This record gives sequence, structure tokens and C-alpha cells, in this order.
Amino acid sequence: MHRVFPLLVSRLTMGLAILLTLACVPVVGMTEATAASATEADLQTGLILLKQKRFAQKAEGVDALANSGDTLARSLLEALLNGRLFERKSDGLLVFVDTRGAELRIEDVLTGEMLEPIKKRQLRKIGINNALRTRIRAALATFDLSDPDPAVRLVAVNQMLDTLDPETTERLRGYLASESDPTVRDAMISAIHLANLSADDPALRLAAVEGLSGNLQPAVRNGLVALQSSSDDPELGAAVNEVLNGIDLRIQLYGLAETVFFGLSLGSVLVLAAIGLAITFGVMGVINMAHGELIMLGAYTTYVIQQLMPNAVGLSVLISIPAAFLVAGLVGILIERGVIRFLYGRPLETLLATFGISLILQQAVRSIFSPLNRSVATPDWMSGSLEINSVLSLTLNRLYILLFCFLVFSALYLILKRTSLGLQVRAVSQNRAMARAMGVRSARVDALTFGLGSGIAGVAGVALSQLTNVGPNLGQAYIIDSFMVVVFGGVGNLWGTLVAGLSLGVANKFLEPWAGAVLAKILVLVFIILFIQKRPRGLFPQKGRAAEG
Repeated sequence: MHRVFPLLVSRLTMGLAILLTLACVPVVGMTEATAASATEADLQTGLILLKQKRFAQKAEGVDALANSGDTLARSLLEALLNGRLFERKSDGLLVFVDTRGAELRIEDVLTGEMLEPIKKRQLRKIGINNALRTRIRAALATFDLSDPDPAVRLVAVNQMLDTLDPETTERLRGYLASESDPTVRDAMISAIHLANLSADDPALRLAAVEGLSGNLQPAVRNGLVALQSSSDDPELGAAVNEVLNGIDLRIQLYGLAETVFFGLSLGSVLVLAAIGLAITFGVMGVINMAHGELIMLGAYTTYVIQQLMPNAVGLSVLISIPAAFLVAGLVGILIERGVIRFLYGRPLETLLATFGISLILQQAVRSIFSPLNRSVATPDWMSGSLEINSVLSLTLNRLYILLFCFLVFSALYLILKRTSLGLQVRAVSQNRAMARAMGVRSARVDALTFGLGSGIAGVAGVALSQLTNVGPNLGQAYIIDSFMVVVFGGVGNLWGTLVAGLSLGVANKFLEPWAGAVLAKILVLVFIILFIQKRPRGLFPQKGRAAEG
């Protein structure tokens, strides 16, 4: 009795308070004034229930606020979810509290009046648990069902799937009648079907199962699995099993599509890193071990420009593309003019010399920027993901880099095929003596070709800065992969570089789930070695005089 009596008194007190609140609402006819009084009653009831200690009573308060539809109710629920709703101990007044400043900023919930600051110990936080958080998010979603933006309404419906109850379902039915967007209508119908899975009528449950066929929402699949384990109806069980098999098949197909996308994004990075090497190694025959450091210079160029333009991240990335091309290209020309032009026809000496240059560039970067990794901010338009459905989303930064890879490839292909420089590069690579006899300045062509390949490496560094931290060892992670791509695709063939890079990226991503990242790379390397034994000239070997050199 000593526990039951206080609980009974508390219930009676709360009931009287609610009745008094309802009695204070003036009744003026049975039209708009009646609706306004009901809204006010729900609001006042919600305020009273939120101050109770039991979470079950607070949940009733959340429902009352959601039913009120009042704009203040939304502010209350958002503050409750964010931990900003407090009760003043002295008089039980509900207040919004802002603790971000040096002192507490206290605002009256009902009037919006700023109150005198008090100490935090004079306030009691309105606490919530995980179940209440889910309920609050669903309640907030109901406010968005009347939003003019269809995307907002769609998100609201999807957020309500985990907390469907008879009241929420009935509210969805009411909004369904006036919904004009077909996508939102389909989502609402699916939500109603999901709620009907727990209906007493077997025919209604069977219709709900059939209506959820092909739906990829996790809440839908969870509901069907729960129904499958609890139902003893053979016809219903067979229908649920068929729908679940169809959903699982679609999930597997979209998982396959996601793996292909991640493989293509990795392949695009490999292509960007290798396409400059395809010129310097494939066309000129120079084994440039400093190619990775040229990629690193492009990434550091992006970092420096972003430091100079901290308030324009997106513009700084766009400016970094030509800047990185010029910086890496000029360094490449200096390397060719200062070292490599004395070593043509001596591949071992070229390899050792460029390896020494790579060490010099790494140490120079360490001396200027320190050995610590630097972070490059990602623009807003490259952040986030493109959501295709609930099981497939494409990260925007990798999607942009994939498109960027094709743009760089197209630009380089047009340069080599449609410009006088490209014609001279192809002439020198096929027959240097004949090209010089025809008046081609081979030394100038060598420098410009090496500068072009180095500039493309710098542009690859801009892309890599959006995927990983910028550091002195950035290029070392891609130099071996770049050589593998060039050799596998066919030395000196741009199309071979593109196909080899994308195919190796996809192969890596398909091998990683069951072999692991390290073993997947080893298996790819073994495959390339065996492939080169069978076809030494790669996928797309050069023909004619270029193949003889």
C-alpha cells in the first residue's frame, strides 16, 4: 500500500491538472475555435506529461505534442531531443537552455521571454532514453508530412517506419489522400502495408505482404522476418518467404553494383596516377621512379592554395587543378633537362637517378612542410553521397573523381591525337632519327613530353588530396601500382592504361571481401606476372615501328 497510494495520488493530481487545463480553454461554437482549443489542450497536456519522471508518461507527452500540430510543439520536441529542455526547480517552469556561451541563456518555453540567468543546479534536465529518442524523431517526422518539398516528406515517411502505431498509421492515411508526388505516395502506401503486417485480419496481412514485394527498406525486411517467425499460416508463410527471397536478390544485385562502383572509383585513381607515367615510360621509354613524388607535389599544391583561400574551399580546389599541372610540369621539365636527357638509352642509370630525385623531393617536402600529414578540406559539393535507394548510395567525392578521370583522359587523348605537339611526340617515339631528319626538334619534344606527363601526375595529386591525407610518402603508395597498370595495359597505349586501371580496380574490390586487402593486391600482382608471361606487350600492344623500338 505504501507504494500504490503515492502512485494513485500522482495519477489523480495529473488527471485534475489536465481537466483544469481543458476547462480553461474557452469554447466558442463547434468550428475553428473547437480545433484551436483541442490543439491548446494537447499542447498543455504534453507540457505536463514531459515533466513527469516516468518515461512512459513522457512518451504520452511526446504523442500529445505531436497531435497538437502546434509550431511550438516542434520546437519543444527538437529541444528535448537535443538536451536543451529543462525545468526550473523553484516553480516547475519549462525553459529552453543554451549552454554554448559563457553563461546559461534561459528562455521561457511558452512566451519566448529571456529570463534572468541562474545556476545550472537550479535546473532539472528533462531526461530521455533511446526509445524516447526514436519516438521523438518519428513525432518530428509527422510535422514534415505537410512540408511543400516532396524530398522532405519522403524522408519523414521513411523515418516513421520504425515507430508505426495505430495513430501514426491513421495520420499517414489522412495525408495519403492529398499527396500528389508518386514517390511519396508509394512510400506512404508501403508504410501502411508495413503497419498492416500486425493486423488481425489474415486477408489484410496477406495483401500487406504482397504490397511490400521488392521494398528495400530495412524496416520492411525486419517486419517480414518477424512475421515469418511468428506466423503459423502456411499460405502467409509461403508468401512472406517469396517476398523475402525477392528482396534479398535485389539487395545482392545492388551490393554487386556498389562493389563495381567502388572498383571503378579505385580504378579511376589508378588511371590518374598511371596516365602520366604512360607518357614518360610508355612513349619516351624512361623509367621515372620520381613519378610518385610528382603526384605528391600536386597534392601539396592543393594544400597550399587552400591555405591561401581558407574561405573558398570549392574555388581553391578548382584553381589547384591548373596550378598543380604547372608546378609538377615545370619540375618535370627541370628533371628532364637537368638529368634524364643525359641518360636516354640507359634504363638502369635512369632508374637509379630518378630514384635519387624522388628521395630529394621527399626530403624537400619534409623540410618545408614537416613530416606530418596535412589535411585538405573537401568542398560541400563533393561531400555526402548520392542515395539511389536504401541499400545503395554513391559517395560524391569518388563519383566526381571518376568523372574527372575521364575528363583528364579525354583531354590528354585529344592533345596527343589532334595537336602538333602530339604529332611530334608520336613521330619521335616511333623513329627519333627520321623525326629529326624531318626538322622535328627532338630535344624540345622530349622536354615538353616529360613535362606533360609530369603535369598530369600533379593533377592526379589534386584528386588524391580529396581521398586521403597529404604527406611526404603519398606518392610511394601509387608508384608500383602505376607501373603495373601501364605494363598490363600495353606500354605507350592510353586506351590500354584506361582499361587496365579500371579493370584492376574492380578486380581488387571483388577480391577484398574474401581475401583481404593485402592478399588481394598479391593475387592481382601474380595475375599480372602470369599475364605478361603470356602476352609480354600487354592488353593493347603497339604496332608498327613503335613496337620495334
